[in-house]
Amino acid sequence: MVGGAALAMWRAPGPKLRSAILHFAAGVIFSVVAVELLPDIVQHHAPYEVALGFGLGVAAMLGLRYFTQRLEKQVEPAQPTAAATMETSAPGPAPAAPLPWGLLVAIGIDILIDGLLLGIGFAAGAKEGTLLAIALTIELLSLGLATAVELRQGGHGKGRVVAIVAGTSLLLLVGAGIGTTVLRGATGNLLEIVLSFGLAALLFLVTEELLTEAHEETETPLLTLAFFVGFLLFLLLGMVA
Repeated sequence: MVGGAALAMWRAPGPKLRSAILHFAAGVIFSVVAVELLPDIVQHHAPYEVALGFGLGVAAMLGLRYFTQRLEKQVEPAQPTAAATMETSAPGPAPAAPLPWGLLVAIGIDILIDGLLLGIGFAAGAKEGTLLAIALTIELLSLGLATAVELRQGGHGKGRVVAIVAGTSLLLLVGAGIGTTVLRGATGNLLEIVLSFGLAALLFLVTEELLTEAHEETETPLLTLAFFVGFLLFLLLGMVA
């Protein structure tokens, strides 16, 4: 994520490239879900636990969507008074641009959930966790790019932008730490519930977040191909790893 922010400060990606990265990340995560998580869930034959975990995952992600959408609503700034206008016209250092707290909180929650999903992946096995880590790395690269561009457009300096993104990205470690600590030694029905929760959250991430943002750009065959390249790449990696 920090690398994505630094890249955006050096040369902001065009909308086509960002859409291609989002398509590729969606294909990668969908491949990890289909090849690694789903077979582990099916082979244990625990339909009630799967239904419970999946339902909780969908409910959590819909609740997160509702909460973050409320945070991201822009509040119209109040009209400045005459005294305030005189004060701002006086010579002095320019005030720092205000931080978009709604956006940052929403991104922070998203990153925290990614960390929890990473912990769930390693609870399923080292191979699943490693593939999911690589997939989420690609997603966070795109997220770092988007966040940095948004902050830069808000008037923040390059150094401050990278520092803000770096601080926000630490929530991934917090989420992963919580996930691995809470899920350490989880077996049987509890693990099925957790894996099903992660399955729903990852599917939501692909269909309602990554692909939704990717489709903001006019779709082309090459952009669509990026999704299938990502899927095939991690399908083959899962077979030979």
